[in-house]
Amino acid sequence: MNVLILGAGGREHAFSWKISQSPILGNLYIAPGNPGTAQCGTNLAIGVTDFEGIVAAIRTHDIGLVVVGPEEPLVKGITDFLTDTNKKWNGIVVGPSANAAQLEGSKAFSKAFMQRHQIPTAGYAEFTLNNFEEGKKYIAQHSLPVVLKADGLAAGKGVVISETHDEALQVFESMIVDKQFGEASSKVVIEEFLKGIEVSVFVLTNGKDYQIIGHAKDYKRIGEGDTGLNTGGMGCVTPVPFMDELFMQKVESKIIQPTVDGLQKENFIYNGFIFFGLMNCNGEPYVIEYNCRLGDPETEVVLPRLETDLVSLFAAMDNGTLADTNITFHEGSFATVMAVSGGYPQDYEKNKIIHLPDAKTNDSLIFHAGTKQNEVGELVTNGGRVLAVTSQADTITLAVEKSKAVLEKISFEGMYYRRDIGWEF
Repeated sequence: MNVLILGAGGREHAFSWKISQSPILGNLYIAPGNPGTAQCGTNLAIGVTDFEGIVAAIRTHDIGLVVVGPEEPLVKGITDFLTDTNKKWNGIVVGPSANAAQLEGSKAFSKAFMQRHQIPTAGYAEFTLNNFEEGKKYIAQHSLPVVLKADGLAAGKGVVISETHDEALQVFESMIVDKQFGEASSKVVIEEFLKGIEVSVFVLTNGKDYQIIGHAKDYKRIGEGDTGLNTGGMGCVTPVPFMDELFMQKVESKIIQPTVDGLQKENFIYNGFIFFGLMNCNGEPYVIEYNCRLGDPETEVVLPRLETDLVSLFAAMDNGTLADTNITFHEGSFATVMAVSGGYPQDYEKNKIIHLPDAKTNDSLIFHAGTKQNEVGELVTNGGRVLAVTSQADTITLAVEKSKAVLEKISFEGMYYRRDIGWEF
């Protein structure tokens, strides 16, 4: 089977690395890809929202399976577009319909879905310009801290936790009146703050059956000790020690099963991943958010731990045998540490030459997240998060140490990484 992966980040490099090992893979293509994915397959210069270009590539390269990495094409309807009977293509798309992708594309939509299906989540209210004054009164009376979320996609920047009412009111006005995130913040969801430890669980589903393919703890803050600004993720670890059998039983019975049941009851077409962003509040799981694809950098730690062939899982998702599939994992602990550009998550410069180690990196994996080749063929930075290093060891601490040892052999101007990933364990 020939496979096409859509995307250009660390998640897509991890997909490429994993899928390239499949015994049922024919040829692998990545659009648009990056220098890392080019080591696993063939990059195609096609954007993830160039739907006509993607269809042309499917026909040219006889693609049987399309794996959608990022959220934007899903929310814009790539799955519906590719599975339209007029396209006369009977391949598999890993990604939900546009309607189902609103679970990620609209915070208000997902909160209402959770409410309808009694899925534990924070209390909330939603506001627009039409009831702006009502929203201000709601904030003024709300307990602190208070969470404000732009309803739509805002490139991971649309969530603010305010410690004071004045700050919350300023953020509320910036989002709705000043259109800080454009249409994404024309509606704002205001939530109660959940105190606990944030974790993620990843499921593959066909909208009826599901399999858990992994879980992880992500480290969002730029600074060590979980300080400073939020980022897209500075590192991940798996398996998480406190996500034991009892906790995971609660996640399945209270969150995953009701979510999949809800998809079926509401007739959502859903063939793909669900990312459950959870808060562990004293041993009880609550949903913070749904994502309709795998996360980044979580993919870079979850897929190396997953032993089961991914292409076979996608085939099982499509042919109705997912429930009968046996999921297996590699032994040990896995840790991903992210190297980022100086200044990230605020302003940073690109096109800094990257020096990678010549020798094999002790079985650690280097995933390209924000890289490209310049006009003379040098590897340079092309984003805030540049490289992810994933390692396996007997413990999380040892896995982190292995990743840091590799990062010490990597350099580019302004390079920064957190040295305390997994510090609690």
